[in-house]
Amino acid sequence: MYMKKFLSSLFIIIMITAFSCKPKTSEKISTDLVNNPVSATDHKNGGFGKFQFEEDFFNFGNVTRGEKVTHEFKFKNIGKADLVITEATGSCGCTVPEFPKGAIPPGKEDVIKVTFNSEGKQGIQNKTISIVANTQPNTTVIKIICNVIVPE
Repeated sequence: MYMKKFLSSLFIIIMITAFSCKPKTSEKISTDLVNNPVSATDHKNGGFGKFQFEEDFFNFGNVTRGEKVTHEFKFKNIGKADLVITEATGSCGCTVPEFPKGAIPPGKEDVIKVTFNSEGKQGIQNKTISIVANTQPNTTVIKIICNVIVPE
């Protein structure tokens, strides 16, 4: 009798667990991101966008502490599809990139403007800007360097 109740309880627990773990339809992962026509996985439009920077590194030289300096990294889309930048981030909060928000057609040029704030910095500063776009690979890195001098 005790064994029968135990097995019945165990069966009920197993059934509840089995049916409660089924994923709901609304929780399924969508394939919209994979099929996005501006993503790096889209081969239907004839290829990818592709950066060709005039320079991928810039040296500001000596900068006085507290000074903000800016440089524009010029690039051309030499790819076979529109180039779409989805994100650009600096390696720290002192390095702020501004990037074009629209599509850059093949053969067209644009700029990524990078501002470095030297407030609170001292000495040699090496900073990177990571650019995510519909390129292969999807992340491109550009760099800035400067020497922050503290006034006496």
